[in-house]
Amino acid sequence: MSSNLGPAIEAGKVVTLHYTLRDAAGNELDSSGSDEPIQYLHGIGMIVPGLEEGLAGKRQGEKTKIIVKPDDGYGERDPRGIQEVTRDTFPAEAPLEAGLEFEAEGPDGEPILATVVKIEGDNVTIDLNHPLAGITLHFDVSIHEVRDATAEELAHGHPHGSDGHHHHDH
Repeated sequence: MSSNLGPAIEAGKVVTLHYTLRDAAGNELDSSGSDEPIQYLHGIGMIVPGLEEGLAGKRQGEKTKIIVKPDDGYGERDPRGIQEVTRDTFPAEAPLEAGLEFEAEGPDGEPILATVVKIEGDNVTIDLNHPLAGITLHFDVSIHEVRDATAEELAHGHPHGSDGHHHHDH
């Protein structure tokens, strides 16, 4: 181990990292890009469980590859997630087309990401599975910073960013 690695990732640490997410074929699905790295509070399930598990014990300054199976990621695809609704379920002005992702309301009123599969006349087939469900996730991660969370961050359950007050609307 080289001595320039920083603290290890464990519960109660705020972790700053860049990542690229690919599928098994190597297609890029998502990444933190050249933008700001992402920050998360480790140990409370802010990120997919398999990724959080894979990062535990890794150190600041490390680059790592983590493979997350669907069970530890966005789950397997549920055939019941494919549903047919009528065109009037959507606002008249909504530009409907296959592949369109939109936010639907889940069973508990929570927002879930849904995708339009096909449109036939007034019937619209939608898929309520997460777009990454059933996919084995291949993460390339580079860990920029690992630091202790502040008491306030622990109380709020999320990091507050470098400016000290980073708020998301819930």
